[in-house]
Amino acid sequence: MFNFFKKKAKPNGKSKLPKLIDLFDQLLNEGDFVIAYRYDLGKSRVLLEEGHYYYESVENGKKVIWTRMIDAITEKQKVKKLDS
Repeated sequence: MFNFFKKKAKPNGKSKLPKLIDLFDQLLNEGDFVIAYRYDLGKSRVLLEEGHYYYESVENGKKVIWTRMIDAITEKQKVKKLDS
């Protein structure tokens, strides 16, 4: 009648991956090395596996998904990009 409960069409296509930005506004890409300030990761590498970003520690092999590294206030990653 008034179409109040009509389903809205969802946009087609793959979901976009988020832009990863470190604490100093540097864009992070797959393969970059960073210093992670959480979860005792230390020096880590940015990985992309099955559509999700991970930080893998070079020192101890721990792997943490990118969403756990988000700073709630700034919405940036709690990491610092290392110069390559």
